[in-house]
Amino acid sequence: MPKLKSHSGAKKRFKVNSSGKVKYASTDRGHFMTEKSQDRKRKLRKGGYLSGKQAKVIKQLIQK
Repeated sequence: MPKLKSHSGAKKRFKVNSSGKVKYASTDRGHFMTEKSQDRKRKLRKGGYLSGKQAKVIKQLIQK
């Protein structure tokens, strides 16, 4: 049976920490940045962490 490939899209969007948490970057940062307030843009700089079932699914996609 051939090796399974990891999901290319998931590899680009998520990272797994040494503690095993799944980190992601905020969305809505691509374009139209001049229309967004400075406060909103500042908050978008921060990422976030997935938990529970979502984290489990992403880990499976990345680590194949």
